[in-house]
Amino acid sequence: MNIDRRLLPALTGLLLLLVLLPGALSARERTMGLILHDSLACTGYTLFAPMLYRTAYLIDIDGNLVNSWPGTLRPGLAAYFEEDGLLLRTGDLGNAYWSGGGRGGRVQLVDWEGNAVRTFDYSNAQRCQHHDVRRLPNGNVLMVAWEKKTAAEAIAAGRNPQLIYDAVWPDHIIEVDMNSGAIVWEWHAWDHLIQDYDYAKPNYGDPGAHPELIDINYVSNPVNPRADWMHTNTVAYNPELDQIIISVREWNEIWIIDHSTTTEEARGHTGGRYGKGGDLLYRWGNPRAYRRGTEADQKLFGQHDVQWIPAGLPGEGNILVFNNGPGRAVPPFSTIEELALPQDSAGFYHLGPDSAYGPESPVWTYQAPNPPDFYSGLISGCQRLPNGNTLICSGETGTFFEVTESGTEVWRYINPVSSNGPMQQGSSIPPGANTVFKVRRYPRDYPGFAGRNLDPRGPIEIYPQSVGDDELSQPAGVRLQAGPSPARHSAQVELTLATAGPVRLDVYNPLGQRVARLAAGSLTPGRHLFRWDCSRYPEGTFIVVGQTVAGTAQTRITVAR
Repeated sequence: MNIDRRLLPALTGLLLLLVLLPGALSARERTMGLILHDSLACTGYTLFAPMLYRTAYLIDIDGNLVNSWPGTLRPGLAAYFEEDGLLLRTGDLGNAYWSGGGRGGRVQLVDWEGNAVRTFDYSNAQRCQHHDVRRLPNGNVLMVAWEKKTAAEAIAAGRNPQLIYDAVWPDHIIEVDMNSGAIVWEWHAWDHLIQDYDYAKPNYGDPGAHPELIDINYVSNPVNPRADWMHTNTVAYNPELDQIIISVREWNEIWIIDHSTTTEEARGHTGGRYGKGGDLLYRWGNPRAYRRGTEADQKLFGQHDVQWIPAGLPGEGNILVFNNGPGRAVPPFSTIEELALPQDSAGFYHLGPDSAYGPESPVWTYQAPNPPDFYSGLISGCQRLPNGNTLICSGETGTFFEVTESGTEVWRYINPVSSNGPMQQGSSIPPGANTVFKVRRYPRDYPGFAGRNLDPRGPIEIYPQSVGDDELSQPAGVRLQAGPSPARHSAQVELTLATAGPVRLDVYNPLGQRVARLAAGSLTPGRHLFRWDCSRYPEGTFIVVGQTVAGTAQTRITVAR
């Protein structure tokens, strides 16, 4: 029988399901991986980087692994797939000088095979990259970073001493040429302060009369002020306007600044395309922060992942933001909100003399039919898709779902990766074990996929159901065996490859936790033998998983005493 070779990936995926899922797992039995795929879902490939693991994953719309990028660091925190086929990733260097959430310090460009093409470290006792990065059209990368100001420096700038924990960490944005490692542009919040606490100190003035400036004495919790004063968790760029938008979580605000300035102009209050230097062009979410509103006027609550909707997509030019919702209501709930900003054709934002920035309300909102059913107090993100649907990452539970404009859910996937690697399908996920900062979906014709092998390799999660022999899955060109079974002190794992390529060979316990890595690197065609010392593990059935260019092979081995 002749089979069209173009059908082999689909047939392989079908056979994998038939072998691994006898009787088929119902949605109620599945606790991770693909939960729902409706025909109204927007096709494409979804990228995510589990916060507690060191690998980034690309999956197709059916929840199958397409590519992965193993690393040496946990993310810090963002990852994006770029149009030139490189992964833009962050990494947490573990700098003990900085204890804030979202700590990073390393930014890399990584090729499809997982090789680091460029690496930039920004992590020392005075400064550290955190949370988010964004690549510009010229190839440079915008990065969010902390800088440390001592208590004495803060007081000298007009800070109330009662609002200082031990130091103040204002944020700044740098633009880095990844080829040379040079910082070619920067903006510092500390250059744009105002205060009415001490008339003898710099920056003295009325914050309500200067919404373009940042009140050094505004804190979200005066009883327990944090050193991480702003906690900026997002940076995004609009190439048409040459503007940058950031999400300032501790202020419950989004801010827009001018990127057309020189670094010198960005330190001051004049210059650039919009004539304000580095002062804020626009802010929204919490007018109390600039004395033009009350608690009742607050719109944002711990928000994340603010962005302009790109040109050509439904809602183009509007702002999309994940409004997390802590402190908004009891019980709390999250929303996704689309905003039409009060902007003229030249990119200037309207503000009345004594009023707060608009809009008064979003043009579109998603919330769950029972609002508390959708809530993530931390992290999380959203993305407008080409068909008008919206992709949502409920980060605290590692849940990704897609909704239509009317709010109908058409796709759902739960991150199956914990700090120990892929988990077992059907097992319960401990709270906080599979968190994800944000996700992004890329269309099938995305330029970065040109020339790449996008064949599905099967699900990431492990399916250890009994199938009547020792082989769980064996893609074409791969043979994985292990024995003896039962094993008492050690086992031999045999991997035979038809073609050369990168391989990861891991052993997982019945809970889906990785307990051993037997191989990680490139292997030649042929037979390869590995020894697993199982003497220190309890009795039970373990799964050996081999990830290869041909797909994922799995076999079972029993440990007994």
